[in-house]
Amino acid sequence: MKKVTDISTLDPSKQYTYADYLTWQFSERVELIKGWLYKMSPAPRRIHQKVEGAIFNKFFNYLESGTCEVYTSPFDVRLIKNKGQFDKEIDTVVQPDICVICDLDKLDDAGCLGAPDLIVEILSDSTAKKDYNEKFNLYEENKVKEYWIANPATHTIEIFCLENEKYYSLGLFNESEGEKEVVGKLFPELRIPLKTIFN
Repeated sequence: MKKVTDISTLDPSKQYTYADYLTWQFSERVELIKGWLYKMSPAPRRIHQKVEGAIFNKFFNYLESGTCEVYTSPFDVRLIKNKGQFDKEIDTVVQPDICVICDLDKLDDAGCLGAPDLIVEILSDSTAKKDYNEKFNLYEENKVKEYWIANPATHTIEIFCLENEKYYSLGLFNESEGEKEVVGKLFPELRIPLKTIFN
């Protein structure tokens, strides 16, 4: 396949597939959501990286001796409609900030093929709308069991859990309102002190 090195040569009104994605060699990172190209933000701000690192570290330590694995971006997650899809049939490839996979058969050398069990996205000014809209709907549709949205600006984490194929908010965890820990439903024994994430 011919490698594509200049993102400006791509037609933004055209839908692409994972087979196309594999030919791209850009300096900037991109995602595909239902065939549509989304440019990712430039190098995240320091606070974004700090929050991402803190949450990843908590999950990594908690899961180290278990059967689930945690990954941090850049890490390709290919969301599929059914097993056995070819690269040219897959139209969604995202790079969540953090994802936890418990079905290790979904992991291959390219990343994750199928929905992770848990995804964390760290908000930034340029990604907030996408994280709360396109990605929220995408993760719900693909049955990601738990979706965390961390907001460094407000020092909050909101957790959405899947029930009857729809997300409901488990809660908005906010240190300024006296809450000390963030606790999800999928791993209830993992209790993360909010001050270790945002301070």
